[in-house]
Amino acid sequence: MTDASRPSFPTSPVVLVLGGARSGKSDFAERLVIASGRRPVYLATATAGDGEMTERIARHRAERGPDWLTLEEPLELAATLRRQSGPDRAVLVDCLTLWLSNLVFAERDVEAETTRLLATLRDLPGPVVMVSNEVGLAIVPETALGRSFRDAQGRLNQRIAAAASDVVLVAAGCPVRLKPAPVVEIDL
Repeated sequence: MTDASRPSFPTSPVVLVLGGARSGKSDFAERLVIASGRRPVYLATATAGDGEMTERIARHRAERGPDWLTLEEPLELAATLRRQSGPDRAVLVDCLTLWLSNLVFAERDVEAETTRLLATLRDLPGPVVMVSNEVGLAIVPETALGRSFRDAQGRLNQRIAAAASDVVLVAAGCPVRLKPAPVVEIDL
C-alpha cells in the first residue's frame, strides 16, 4: 500500500483495518475491496435503532452503489462469512465494534463468538477485510460498562490482528501499515 489514494489489495486472506471514529477506515477498507478486482460484498453489522442511524445506513448503501452486494447481519458473523466468502468475492465486514456491541446487548458469549469467528477466518475461500474501532486511545470511560466494553474491544482487536496477515491503522484518512511491520532502521 504505497499510495493511500490507490491501495493495493494485500495477498493475505484477512486484513484488519483499525481507526477512530470518522478516521477514514471504512473508506480505505472499501477501496481495498474494490482494488481486489473481486465481487465486493459488504457485510454490515449495524442495526437501525433510530431515525439518524436509518438515514446513515441508507446514505452509505447509496454511496457504495449497485456493484456491492450488501447484507446486514448484527450477530451471526461467522456463519454469514462462511456462506458469502468465495474465491471470486472480497468481503468487507463493517464493523467489528458494532458486532461486539450487538453481542453484549444480546447477552451472547463474546469469547465463544470470537473463537467461532477466528476459526471461520482460517478456512474462508476468499479474502475478507474487517473494520474495527481503536477505542483504547480515547479517554477512560466513566462507567463500568464503558470500561468493560473498551477492554473487550481491545481484546477482540488483538485476537483478530493476530489472525490477520495485514493490519492497517487509519488516522485522519492516512493509512499506516502495522502488520507486517515496516522495516525501520534506527540509529541510537
